[in-house]
Amino acid sequence: MTTPNNWVTVCSDVDLVANSGVCALVEDQQIAIFKIKSANYEQIFAVSNWDPIGKANVLYRGLLGSVADCTVIVSPLYKQRYSLETGVCLDDQEVKLKVYPVRIEQNQVQLQLVE
Repeated sequence: MTTPNNWVTVCSDVDLVANSGVCALVEDQQIAIFKIKSANYEQIFAVSNWDPIGKANVLYRGLLGSVADCTVIVSPLYKQRYSLETGVCLDDQEVKLKVYPVRIEQNQVQLQLVE
């Protein structure tokens, strides 16, 4: 369901698993959604599921971690680290994932589809 400003409801927030990723197919695009949760906070990130170096839709299966103050997803294929905030590959600055704005509204996970 699309809402004003291109927000699309993808799933319920209970469909997300803490400190793990899920994959959603939105308008023919595979999007990896991650819920990072600790005792003090919870954050939701959404990036393209396509690993541009491994050439496969696998990022939702990657390992979550951090490098300095940067939350990252580590590709399960060749282990490149991508910032979940910017999409930039920490191992090759010229490679970047598409990042989607994401929010929780009335217990629903919504992505903003941007051109």
